[in-house]
Amino acid sequence: MSKRVRILTAEDVEVHNKPSSCWISRAGKVYDVTNFLQDHPGGDELIIQYAGKDVDEVMQDPNEHEHSDSAYDMLDEYVIGRLATGEATVREDWEATDDFHPDNTDASRDFEKNEFLDLRKPLLRQVWEANFSKTYYLQQVHQPRHLPESARLFGPEYLEVFTRTAWYVVPVIWGPIAAYLFLRSVFQFTGPLPNFSVQPRLPIEYLPNVPAESFVKTLLCFFLGNVIWTLLEYTLHRFLFHVDFYLPDTPAFLTLHFLMHGIHHYLPMDRLRLVMPPLLFFVLETPFTQLAYVLFPPAVANGIISGAFTFYVLYDCMHYALHHSKLPQYMRDMKKYHLAHHYKNFELGFGVTSKIWDIVFSTYLPL
Repeated sequence: MSKRVRILTAEDVEVHNKPSSCWISRAGKVYDVTNFLQDHPGGDELIIQYAGKDVDEVMQDPNEHEHSDSAYDMLDEYVIGRLATGEATVREDWEATDDFHPDNTDASRDFEKNEFLDLRKPLLRQVWEANFSKTYYLQQVHQPRHLPESARLFGPEYLEVFTRTAWYVVPVIWGPIAAYLFLRSVFQFTGPLPNFSVQPRLPIEYLPNVPAESFVKTLLCFFLGNVIWTLLEYTLHRFLFHVDFYLPDTPAFLTLHFLMHGIHHYLPMDRLRLVMPPLLFFVLETPFTQLAYVLFPPAVANGIISGAFTFYVLYDCMHYALHHSKLPQYMRDMKKYHLAHHYKNFELGFGVTSKIWDIVFSTYLPL
């Protein structure tokens, strides 16, 4: 075998169970024997019968088909990888406690045992240069690890700084923007305003003269934005961040997945990676805000966006709190629910601020 072999799972092997793509496994190694089928002395039917399966026992069974040492040497010519032996920590019987504090991961032992990512080194390059399959990546990235300090994504500090975000950065940046859009909506419901690119300043001195009707209209749009955000929170989490099944099995897409959400499941208690970096949120929100301006008049669009941004701020701050703060009863219940998404079943329980859309779309996670 080459020094750097591909790490595969039993599930990877199982799907190659046809004459056109025939894989088998033996003694921890994976073999692509598609081109050997016609040359097998015992006929291709014997191999096809065990396609996608482990053949260790059957190859040693004299009643089935005994093999010589040269047969094993010949088989080594078809090695394409080896079976992973990673540990699993996510389990269905996991129960959240109010005082949940996971033990720190032994980084050296973890890498030696799982051969996934070395937590002592920058992670992003390791994912990019990965020798593991998508199946193994998804298995391992959803097994939480815990470090006393944030793991590095990049080597250079000038890149690393953009991957770490303290929770208070979110309200400091997006709170004033939401307030500005709310007031802009109020003034736009009152009368025409110059285009933002021409005059971004609002006539705040005239705010006492704004009729109550303008505030009511903006508030209605604001509350609609709240509701829209809760649906976006659910759909983005479920269909974008957990696009696992449809994720192409290439280093580029695995790296993108790791950057967007994989690292959060891999290191769920990392205090500096629990809220979205401003640049990432800007990239994600831009298509939706532009769509709002296409679908609605500016006053309505700004009111809706201000409501959505306000709930985004609450969402990210609550997300941080669910992982690291002592909370009132409702939020304690949501903390148990959200941590179960990490430690019990990551394919259910996508709601962070509320379970309502999980109930509506049948992804509720029983505790």
